[in-house]
Amino acid sequence: MTRISVELVPRSEESLLTEAASLSEVAPWADTINVPDLVKFDLRPWVGCRKVREATRRPDGSPYGVIPHVRACDVDPDAPLPMAAEFRAAGITEVLVVSGDDADYFSQHTYPVDAVDVIRRFRQELPGVRVYAALDPYRTGMSAELRQVERKLVAGASGVFTQPFFDVDHLRSWRRVLPDEVEVWWGATTVTTLAALGYWRRRNLVAFPRDFRMELQAQREFAQRTIDLATEWGDNAYLMPVRTAPAEYLAGLRVPAAA
Repeated sequence: MTRISVELVPRSEESLLTEAASLSEVAPWADTINVPDLVKFDLRPWVGCRKVREATRRPDGSPYGVIPHVRACDVDPDAPLPMAAEFRAAGITEVLVVSGDDADYFSQHTYPVDAVDVIRRFRQELPGVRVYAALDPYRTGMSAELRQVERKLVAGASGVFTQPFFDVDHLRSWRRVLPDEVEVWWGATTVTTLAALGYWRRRNLVAFPRDFRMELQAQREFAQRTIDLATEWGDNAYLMPVRTAPAEYLAGLRVPAAA
């Protein structure tokens, strides 16, 4: 069964819950909310996920699946997982472990901890939690990234969340090399300004296709194509509205009946 997640930024508890509540109307097909960990905001994603589960419901009355992000560089290797109690109390059963942004290393205390180590820690300390790893299709070559993914799977990851794609052909290429048994969440996001385009090129080394269009309608079309392919392949998808209201980005999208 294909799952569709919407990534919501935890700017504040109020904004997170407002956006989460709006999904039942603007994206009734969404069954999951994933929450990134951004150091410039006070609300930690696992706390935000607990609030979402307590305060919002899907159109059928069931709670949303929630997937908080955990930055490996924030995890003290000599102490228990600091978010373990919150996971247990909130009934959080899934997590995405990411390395963390290099730019944050100079502005706060972090640890030289690899994502592989934190994935292993989750499997040991919270064995009931399903762990996902990050896959970045742009920063390194495909073979090097595949080796990293293999290390994360061996450490205990059950699947991967990709960085957003911007090219269907590139997305298809990655599907051809990933093992069928790996659970994949294919990502799509909004890039609607030259500043955003520059950010993705500079920080994430994205090579945009020549026919890339920044109009919001073009972003919706790519999101729909991502959903369609994920459904066709029996995979999952997540949509990440950036500097765009979720209602504007998600309006008109649909999930095929087979999902």
